[in-house]
Amino acid sequence: MWLLVTVVVFFFARWVSRKCNTPIMNPLLISMGILIPVLIVCKVPYDTYYADNTWISFLLQPAVVALAFPLYEQIPQIRANWRIIMLACGVGSVMSMFTASVIAIYMQADIGLIASLLGKSVTTPIAMEVSSNLGGEPAIAAILVLIVGLFGAILAYPIYNLLNITHPIARGLTMGTVSHALGTATCAEKNSEDAAFSSLALVLCGVFTSILAPAFFAFAMWLHS
Repeated sequence: MWLLVTVVVFFFARWVSRKCNTPIMNPLLISMGILIPVLIVCKVPYDTYYADNTWISFLLQPAVVALAFPLYEQIPQIRANWRIIMLACGVGSVMSMFTASVIAIYMQADIGLIASLLGKSVTTPIAMEVSSNLGGEPAIAAILVLIVGLFGAILAYPIYNLLNITHPIARGLTMGTVSHALGTATCAEKNSEDAAFSSLALVLCGVFTSILAPAFFAFAMWLHS
């Protein structure tokens, strides 16, 4: 039952998003705005809802793999600009973890929350695994990833237009570095070249974050003590 409800709500949200034609009316945001109150009113446990939607979760994996096709089409540009790509993704990953750690410590967050924050700008499975390995809470990490992704999906293209950023490498790398899969999905709706570089950044930043997160967590613990 809840699988059907989710699918109907999503297609309704897509229809509303296209009719309104504004970034704030993101399909995911609309879907959440409908589904969460419905589940609360109906008193449906999360485990029950998740079990009914297992197939949607399963389809996330082939959907991510499908992003490899536009990436394959951009191989000549990737080869020509690999230094810029690696530098942008590396700096983006480092700054994401550094700023999250410093702001959290400044606001006197506990060490478990800091561990959950470090993976906020990578895709959900990696963020949850990083958080779990560092002693954080995977559920909090997943929520933070969702929030960051929504901000990117809603605000990125208006900011690009405001600053006159038109190059697909610049737009794609920034979106994938900061807003992972949700941002990449937004890129796919706008421009296939943006989506290709966003998916590349998504993968590279996931690798960088997985490798560097323990070092930043140790740095955060040192500052916290």
